[in-house]
Amino acid sequence: MKSLFLPLLVLLSLAANADPLPDCLDNQGQVLPIDNAQVLEWKSSTQNQFRARAHVRGTLVKLYHDKNNHKHFGIQIGDNEGETLEVIYEKSFGPLPDLAPGMIVEACGDYITSSQATSQYPRSPDDAIIHWIHRSNSPHHPSGFVAINDVAFGT
Repeated sequence: MKSLFLPLLVLLSLAANADPLPDCLDNQGQVLPIDNAQVLEWKSSTQNQFRARAHVRGTLVKLYHDKNNHKHFGIQIGDNEGETLEVIYEKSFGPLPDLAPGMIVEACGDYITSSQATSQYPRSPDDAIIHWIHRSNSPHHPSGFVAINDVAFGT
């Protein structure tokens, strides 16, 4: 019993000292709850380049090559194979921890169905992305964030 008490105490202490995650706001300034089901519906029912504001939580399952100063990785947001989303984080908003499969990822940002290449963007390996997951200096665009194991980055 004693051997379980100390690790539990350490975890509770870390949780108590962690900063709360920021609210995820939609384009009208309303708090947007985590809604993986909505994002999976958009992924399966919308045309290429559909865009919407999204807030998801999942498990990191795949690391992709960095491109153009952006980190790319895939998260599982549903129970079934293929219910994944590519997360794209701009490194100029600060470093991320060393990423590894199994980490818990929460992302607030702009969802885009990316099932076909366009003249400007390649197709996502997950057929959908979430990006703009960092603070915004624009009064016309809400800030986003990414949290890795409940620690926020890009804020």
